Amino acid sequence: MGAEPARTTLTPPQNFSEDFMSHAAKAFEYFETTAGQEQGTGDWFEITQEQINSFADTTIDHQFIHVDPERALKETPFGGTIAHGFLTLSMLTHLGATIPPDPNTPSLDGIVMGINYGFDKVRFLNPVNAGKKVRASSTVKSAVLKGAAIDQTRTFTVEIEGVEKPALIADWITRLVFVD
Repeated sequence: MGAEPARTTLTPPQNFSEDFMSHAAKAFEYFETTAGQEQGTGDWFEITQEQINSFADTTIDHQFIHVDPERALKETPFGGTIAHGFLTLSMLTHLGATIPPDPNTPSLDGIVMGINYGFDKVRFLNPVNAGKKVRASSTVKSAVLKGAAIDQTRTFTVEIEGVEKPALIADWITRLVFVD
């Protein structure tokens, strides 16, 4: 019989675990460290009567408190028309986008998309009158690795310019999907 072939010992590269870690897992290592951190405050944005009317048309919610300024002034304690709570909530996409990004956020290699995954909690605390400006601030609540995705929950507070009590507070879950 012939000689046995020489055995080769494979030595993993120095960064073996990092080299073979999924893109989602690498990103999760960062997101996990951000829990509890404030992300900042965005820009002021005016909620106009025209936007309220358009939202009323879209949702078929034409309650007078939203679309009839004269009647709302006379018959409500709000001093005029107010935005639908869901209009204010739907503005989180825009309001959140105006929060300046953290310059320390690493490059998110392999990210394919971000998806609105829903809300854990939403509270409408104060109505937003037509013509008022709102802005959002955000704090990272948690991050959960789900296969090739990360579910990040952020607590958003929407404040009304010149008013102490916020318009709403919401725990919003965004799913970041990665290709691995």
